[in-house]
Amino acid sequence: MSLLRSLRLFLDARTGSFPAGSLQLQSPQPRHTIHAASWLSASSSSKELLMKLRQKTGYSFVNCKKALETCGGDLKKAEIWLHKQAQKEGWSKATKLSGRKTKEGLIGLLQEGNTTVLVEVNCETDFVSRNLKFQQLVQQVALGTMLHCQSLKDQLSTYSKGFLNSSELSGLPAGPDREHSLKDQLALAIGKLGENMTLKRAAWVKVPSGFYVGSYVHGAMHSPSLHNLVLGKYGALVICETSEQKANLEDLGRRLGQHVVGMAPLSVGSLDDEPGGEAETKMLSQPYLLDPSITLGQYVQPHGVSVVDFVRFECGELEEATEAE
Repeated sequence: MSLLRSLRLFLDARTGSFPAGSLQLQSPQPRHTIHAASWLSASSSSKELLMKLRQKTGYSFVNCKKALETCGGDLKKAEIWLHKQAQKEGWSKATKLSGRKTKEGLIGLLQEGNTTVLVEVNCETDFVSRNLKFQQLVQQVALGTMLHCQSLKDQLSTYSKGFLNSSELSGLPAGPDREHSLKDQLALAIGKLGENMTLKRAAWVKVPSGFYVGSYVHGAMHSPSLHNLVLGKYGALVICETSEQKANLEDLGRRLGQHVVGMAPLSVGSLDDEPGGEAETKMLSQPYLLDPSITLGQYVQPHGVSVVDFVRFECGELEEATEAE
């Protein structure tokens, strides 16, 4: 457009006359976000809303301010808007990072009543596995698995044990409201932490009266917000049958779990198995981890309990097995 034509259009706009066929430019109408921003002045109430939203969601000052402006200062709507935006960004980042290997992570062990669950969540680096947001993801996975297990209506005459693979675990609801799945929480964590992550697997055990589940997590640290969740790199559950309730079962169960983590048996075996040879992979005939002069069976027998089953998780072992193949 020539300088002369530009000048004519400007003068026409000033006088209100436009030549036929020319584009009539209207001054923009005030947008909703401009009106909404007026509430976000220096008033103490607006600052309080901003602080509340940051504390509740953990998102940045800039994102929280944008959410409140977009939603006209409605705290609940702003929280929902933030989660939706984070979900979109998380899924986008998860798709980009999906090919990266995840050898690090954490094992989570959670016990409630007669139910115990063991979960594994993986990430790329040990640095991220020590991040609170990653540990919160492991907590959500453990709670989701626990809720799933408790929802199973089974009449127990003996113990029951089950496993969930990555796909099954990802599809579980993240809470009792069933609004979001664990894979949604995974995408949010990937979006926040910027690493590929996988919900690798879970195991659960339920026992009736007369059974006891011993447990052990190596390198254990407790969740800051869930006292009965233990996190670490190795975890084991040992299912014992006992004719009477004994006071020292917790200590015994922990020692049996230590043995399973350290000696990595493949089966329980029996008290009649002779040490050596193939029996070295059978738990009861292995040299007891804390006293190799006796077998584990010889250690257990005087305590009046029978070891019937166990579960052992080692963080990253499935990834390493896949690479070896």
